[in-house]
Amino acid sequence: MNKHFIIFTDLDGTLLDSHYSFRKAKPALKQIKEKDIPLLVCSSKTRPEIEHYRKKLHNDHPFISENGGGIFIPKKSEVKIKKSGFNIDESNNYFAIRLGASYDDLRGALKELHSEGFIIRGFGDMSVKAVSELTGLKMSEARLAKKREFDEPFVFKGRGSSVSKLKRRIKAKGFNYTEGEFFHIMGDSDKGRAVDIMKKLYTRQYKKIVTIALGDSPNDIEMLQKVDYPIVVQKGDGSFHPQVLRKVKSIIKADGIGPEGWNRALINLLKL
Repeated sequence: MNKHFIIFTDLDGTLLDSHYSFRKAKPALKQIKEKDIPLLVCSSKTRPEIEHYRKKLHNDHPFISENGGGIFIPKKSEVKIKKSGFNIDESNNYFAIRLGASYDDLRGALKELHSEGFIIRGFGDMSVKAVSELTGLKMSEARLAKKREFDEPFVFKGRGSSVSKLKRRIKAKGFNYTEGEFFHIMGDSDKGRAVDIMKKLYTRQYKKIVTIALGDSPNDIEMLQKVDYPIVVQKGDGSFHPQVLRKVKSIIKADGIGPEGWNRALINLLKL
């Protein structure tokens, strides 16, 4: 194959439907596997959550956790990380590039915001059962969702000006935020920065790459802005998120909700 495609994908609402199934994406997943195209999960989910889905997908490629907080490159990966110029943490299974803030610092910032009068609840304030009920995850998966390293999802009931005020206070404390299914507080990291790093590493490997990314929410915008072919899939009601359409140039609208749109868009693109 002349073109070295690299695919980045969000999980929730994109490759996974509202029941956390990727069944409708199986034809495209089969093609990707047959063509030996790297498929990199780039999600707000934690490392253990992504590992859970990588097993289901039979995926052994690098991945990006917690909205760009961490990049994890399996030691058996074809991607050459040594002498790349990045600060690398080495564990038993991965070479890791840590971009996000520490979880303890994020929890401290949330506690300060709560003391300032913002009625917010982070995953760290919730039991496993509460996270399960809030997200629709099974208890075993909700337990994995609480194992956070770089990013804290939280619920905030405010609207309008109170949301704007909350965002200003998060920035004033030296942190960033994003929105997906929930609000997230994070450090100086986002999906786009992590995607940029992986693009550089794959360019070292292949010289010439063609990048694709698929997402559905505002927390995917930075990722979508960094690739050759940005694809937005339909949300559950059949709409596209207006913020994504507004902020990502040359966006490709997938014909279908979640994994159904994911499947159609990739099958069409991989014919190029």
